[in-house]
Amino acid sequence: MASNATGKWVARAASTGGGKTYRGQMPINWYASLIIICVVGLFLIGYSRYQMTHKSTTATGPPTTKETWHAALGIDVCGTIEPNLPASTKTSKTGLTADGSGLVVVSPKNSSESGANATLGKFVSGYKGLTLTSSTLGYPGKKLMSNGATCPKGTPDAGKQGYVTVVEWTNYVSKKSTAVSGNPGSLKFGNGQMITMAFLPATASDPKPPAATITNLITAVQSGATTPTTAPTATPTVTPTTAPATTPTTAPATTPTTAPAP
Repeated sequence: MASNATGKWVARAASTGGGKTYRGQMPINWYASLIIICVVGLFLIGYSRYQMTHKSTTATGPPTTKETWHAALGIDVCGTIEPNLPASTKTSKTGLTADGSGLVVVSPKNSSESGANATLGKFVSGYKGLTLTSSTLGYPGKKLMSNGATCPKGTPDAGKQGYVTVVEWTNYVSKKSTAVSGNPGSLKFGNGQMITMAFLPATASDPKPPAATITNLITAVQSGATTPTTAPTATPTVTPTTAPATTPTTAPATTPTTAPAP
């Protein structure tokens, strides 16, 4: 009888997966592995997103601290081209400066301004009163314009909502412009490049910088690329003329004639 009872108990235990103690034991290793996989996955997703939103820059490559580039910059607010930015005053602290003729002089002083760090945002941050983000544009001494704001009276686009846009032309012979997406400050300068920062209605087209500015750009780039040729100074060869030495003519000595004695 006891044997039969034991056999029935074993059968019931086998059918339930090993009894109460086994059923109550959690597979800790399996759950731990699952948690680790989830944590690592979330970390990789977060790191990938960070990399995309915080792209690294490098100080290597052009422009170097031994190079000087020029770019034309135009600023259009509600259809009005603003005057050229006055020449930068803090030239000892930064190598990205405005020269007063509508050009940005890109002459990096250190690694924070060279290579991929030579950006429009770096220039803007070093110019007092100038503001540029993906949603705001501010010309020194004038009202800061934000996306969706209405253009003021007296401007060509008065009464229309404006938005910040930045476009660039690779060089002064380019006919097609490219709109800068995302953070406009990330735009890297190029030698001979043309840039327009604008606050315009969504249907408006960004104009090129003024013609006078483009002329200044062409002159600056060509002057920097051309090595002036200086004609060598000719040293005239002068052959001194010396009068031939003259041999003095000496009259032949005369033999005195003595009269014969008488």
